[in-house]
Amino acid sequence: MSITRKQIDELSYQIIGAAIEVNKHIGPGMLESVYQTCMSIELTERGLSFKQELEIPIEYKGNHIQGQFRCDFFVENLIVVELKAVSELLPVHDAQVINYMNLLKIPKGILLNFNVTNLFKHGQKTFVSNFYSSLW
Repeated sequence: MSITRKQIDELSYQIIGAAIEVNKHIGPGMLESVYQTCMSIELTERGLSFKQELEIPIEYKGNHIQGQFRCDFFVENLIVVELKAVSELLPVHDAQVINYMNLLKIPKGILLNFNVTNLFKHGQKTFVSNFYSSLW
């Protein structure tokens, strides 16, 4: 079965919905680890499969470098989700998600900042890769 943009977009909608639910119940001001635990519960309740703290392999000149990169969630083997609890998202956070997407060769990444009162309006960024663009 080949995956479509529509399926990936529906999955990202579910992930963002889970994050909004967490943000609604917990609010801003907690540690990232609290949001990560709550997101794990929400994703499980929504029936989504995911890996948490997935180690992302890096290769440098033929050498495998381990333990350097870990994404918070890798959902349905299609979307990387990175959580933050910061006063503002910075370009380095964007770069982190984009690097994860490129290393995993996946279509989409979502960056979530829970340190906001309205996650839908101010706490989410979605990124797509060239792989996403090639889908129908």
